[in-house]
Amino acid sequence: MAYVDHAFSISDDDIIMDTSYIVRNKPPIKEIVLAVSLLVFGALAIAIGIVMTVNMSGGDRAHGIFFGSLGALLFIPGFYYTRIAYYAYKGYTGFSFATIPSV
Repeated sequence: MAYVDHAFSISDDDIIMDTSYIVRNKPPIKEIVLAVSLLVFGALAIAIGIVMTVNMSGGDRAHGIFFGSLGALLFIPGFYYTRIAYYAYKGYTGFSFATIPSV
């Protein structure tokens, strides 16, 4: 007779269905507004940083590079969460409003 380890077996008795699980897929408005504003202000800061770098505003290129770097820090999370919100709105599989963290 073969040895069966019952500690790691899965049976119907192991599944507990006492509580109901509710999926809330409402769009979180505050978080989406924050993500879009980060996206817009980041894109503007990158564009202004490029203009400042080309025109050497402030005496050297370092001011423009620094401003563009700060814009990139705003743009990256804004783009990421705006993309998640857009794909969740369109109904793509694997994307949900629940994956956007609350503010």
